[in-house]
Amino acid sequence: MFSLVISYTDTCTIPGITIAGKNPDLLAYTPPADAEFLNFGYCRCIDAIPMSPDGKPTPGLLTKTALEAASISNVVINAGSKITPKLPYFETGLDYGRNIALEPAMQPDSVTQAVEYGRMIGRTLGSFTDCLVIGETIPGGTTTAQAVLTGLGVKAKVSSSMPENPISLKNKIANDALAKIKSTNPFDVVAAVGDPMIPTVAGMLSTASSLTKVILAGGTQMAAVLAFSKMTGYEKKNTAIGTTSYVIDDHTANLVDTIKQIDDIPVISAKLALKDSKIDGLRAFADGFVKEGVGAGGASIAAMLKVGIDAKHLLELSEAEYQKTISQSRI
Repeated sequence: MFSLVISYTDTCTIPGITIAGKNPDLLAYTPPADAEFLNFGYCRCIDAIPMSPDGKPTPGLLTKTALEAASISNVVINAGSKITPKLPYFETGLDYGRNIALEPAMQPDSVTQAVEYGRMIGRTLGSFTDCLVIGETIPGGTTTAQAVLTGLGVKAKVSSSMPENPISLKNKIANDALAKIKSTNPFDVVAAVGDPMIPTVAGMLSTASSLTKVILAGGTQMAAVLAFSKMTGYEKKNTAIGTTSYVIDDHTANLVDTIKQIDDIPVISAKLALKDSKIDGLRAFADGFVKEGVGAGGASIAAMLKVGIDAKHLLELSEAEYQKTISQSRI
């Protein structure tokens, strides 16, 4: 089973942080639009296709392709999305995260609520499947992840949705935000500099991993989840990180070393064949744009494990999905 946690942080409005969404005014629509595209193949909350003007699609296209290729069901969890999706979903009642450069991300009791509700959802979903894949979509999430990892004592270089990783900007934002707090308690750190997705997924992991295997589908953000989960607890032998090779190969980041600092769990990557695509927008992933998101890596791994599909076949299906999406935009 695949679960997509949608969330939002106002940190994404800081210039130079993210390329998610067509423009800053649409950033808040990215998470619900990803969820809708995953289920319908088009967006309902906004009259647009999930693609940049020059043809770069949401990584949700890769996720959708993988899930459909292996007949993997999916559910959506709203953990502080500023805009709600127009489809059925689990509701946590969490508010969206604030801009950590200006104010604390959340109230401390919101972090506790996120963990508690995440535990309820994780217990439910974990009882239905032999492997729960948890993905996320949150613009600006690598910056809040950097802040949380730094605040929890992890030396991390986070990845980026852009080919030129603005790591110095992210470090400055993280360090300035952390300088305003005195506590090293993980709950206080997440409340001050995190986002609602992190404690929600940590809660889901804590209960789901006691019942079944769990793949945290993502890179940087899931490293922050794992670091915080040292406080909330999880079953180590049932936990793995699943991402794309584009994150692993990112020379500006250090995901594998980051995970090693946190715990000895597997980091699995899907070596996708997007560099061989005939479509510029898909080749862009291999060239450093986005690299990961909407659980694309974990979903691809799950499809490979379940039905034995290979990267070449996934590429063919992704290209067909891309063409279908483009065609719908012209109707």
